[in-house]
Amino acid sequence: MKAVTLIITGLMTCITMCSIAQEKLNIKFGRVNPQDFDLSQQKIDTGANAVVIADVGSSSFDGNTKGFFSIVFKRQMRIKILSKNGMDAANFQIPLYSSVNTSEGEEKLENLKAYTYNLEGGKVVETKLESSQVFKDKLTKTVVVKKFTMPAVKEGSIIEISYTVYSDFLFNLQPWEFQGKYPVLWSEYQTNIPEYFNYVVLGQGYRNYDIKKNDQSQSTFNITFQNGAAASDRASLTGQVYSTRWVMKNVPALKKEPFTSTLDNHVQKLEFQLSEYRFPNQPTKPIMASWPKVREDLMKDEDFGFQLYKNNNWLDDDMKTIVGNSKDTLEKMHKIYAYVKDNFTCTRHSGKYLTNASLKTVMKTKSGNVADLNLLLIAMLSHEGIQAYPVLLSTRSNGYTHELYPLLDRFNYVIACALNGQERIFLDATDPLLGFGRLNEECYNGHARLLADIPEAIYFEPDSVKERKLTTVFLTSTDKGQIQGSFTSQLGYFESLGVRERIKEKGKEEFTKKVKTAYGSDWKIDSVGLDSLKVLDEPVVVHYEISMDSQEDIMYINPMLNEAYKENPFTAAERNYPVEMPYSFDETYVFNIEVPKNYVIDEMPKSTKIAFNDGDGYFEYLVSQSENLVQMRSRIYFTKTNYQPEEYQSLREFFSYVVKKESEQIVLKKKKS
Repeated sequence: MKAVTLIITGLMTCITMCSIAQEKLNIKFGRVNPQDFDLSQQKIDTGANAVVIADVGSSSFDGNTKGFFSIVFKRQMRIKILSKNGMDAANFQIPLYSSVNTSEGEEKLENLKAYTYNLEGGKVVETKLESSQVFKDKLTKTVVVKKFTMPAVKEGSIIEISYTVYSDFLFNLQPWEFQGKYPVLWSEYQTNIPEYFNYVVLGQGYRNYDIKKNDQSQSTFNITFQNGAAASDRASLTGQVYSTRWVMKNVPALKKEPFTSTLDNHVQKLEFQLSEYRFPNQPTKPIMASWPKVREDLMKDEDFGFQLYKNNNWLDDDMKTIVGNSKDTLEKMHKIYAYVKDNFTCTRHSGKYLTNASLKTVMKTKSGNVADLNLLLIAMLSHEGIQAYPVLLSTRSNGYTHELYPLLDRFNYVIACALNGQERIFLDATDPLLGFGRLNEECYNGHARLLADIPEAIYFEPDSVKERKLTTVFLTSTDKGQIQGSFTSQLGYFESLGVRERIKEKGKEEFTKKVKTAYGSDWKIDSVGLDSLKVLDEPVVVHYEISMDSQEDIMYINPMLNEAYKENPFTAAERNYPVEMPYSFDETYVFNIEVPKNYVIDEMPKSTKIAFNDGDGYFEYLVSQSENLVQMRSRIYFTKTNYQPEEYQSLREFFSYVVKKESEQIVLKKKKS
């Protein structure tokens, strides 16, 4: 029994020691040994070009000499370059906040140490980054970057960097990304926040933390107050410090896959927003504004709403010409929208503030960013007595916004909401090819804010947009054995928009050429036409004549012609974040063929119908034959646009089946004479 007890005790000790070992990072920064180059025991994606061995950061608070607190952010990182394609992992940019108020300065980067390690002849050779190799660049008006490329980097190199950022801007508590372009073996972040500050923690991602621990301790902060040129006072505050430590291990690289809005929506990360100050013997001071307060400030801002609803009498003459004798509200809307859309050039499809000095300047120059044009549109509508309000949103490629927190930096786009009675009509005058009341698919990104008297959350969900497409093909045979007929396809709205854009850019001849080229040499395409090309509120209809002249003993005809799904759009073996389709869709394809008299049907696809996710979608492929007439009807229908990672395999298998089915052919054999 004693021996058994000893064995069990030994096992428990081993388990405990292993558990403790897993709690802490098992490398020492600044010391690289030959054995550190061997990562064969690590589970790393064989396609990875570099790997982040460890990335460790922390943010703490110190009292400063300006009468308040500063944030001290420290970071250490070790990376190994696995192939030549991973060399860009040796390029670094460290962002620093720079105040628009020059007296407040910018964050300070200090203690930057960076080394490249190479294994040569069994020995580790170290190359140091020199200060002369670090450059400063102004990225935006509030962000500068210190950037550098590590020296002596080659395939197999290990690189290490460490640095400290000192910040007096307490709203800029450093975020942390656990995931990126390359796999990460260990990622760790710790915050140590005094009780005087409350931050909202915004977490994102789909993985659970391997370690998440909360702790608290007591600390004293020494603060110096300047009283004149030489005098200063000091004060000490003793309070609780709340620490949180997050660790993730073996995090896979985040790769761009089809049907992704932006990878920024899916990076495993933490962000922080300062919400309030809570000092002893003082009332709590809110820092994060509410939506009503944000709306009030925006409407007073000269670069946003200040000019919208004042007496814009400089518009009087122009509006008489634009609106004419129209009295009907909807008719006025159409005319004003058409005027801005057709006569102004959008210089940048992003922005929420005016870039011109005034709306009057925008009217004069006939150009501006999305905010310039759509805020002018609102002012013109308002001038004519039409209720209109700005709507703030974030485009799909910019990322999601937060419904609960009015974080303005998440928004990058402004559209107009005009009221026709109780009906809301959303307008974007930046694209001359958009129809009235239509928005680009980029705008369908969920939560947005209507800045009416009471700011309201509204939602532009991709599920609410249905892209319908109907294609019909009729083929008959001639006495000479030729197959000929017609092809007609009524496109969905966004596909129509894409066609209009391509024709505007490259011309109709190039479009016709592409249609003919897609069919190869077996089919002849004539009389390509497009209907409703300039009727922007209607879908484009593509039509042409199609024929095939064959005297072969065996003819192969794919009923889908050139409309089949030729490849599965979901090629990755697995996916760690959702599939995000830009809209739901309903594609119907109808095919009819009269078999030539001197041929018989040797093989024909079989009918099938499969459902996806109990009503989220389905695929049907129905074939029938009556004497020498073959009819086929194919339909793919999806009601939902977003699918979670656990649904990915089913979605991939569904489209694999579609691709296989739509590749099947009708086989015709010539009759024996």
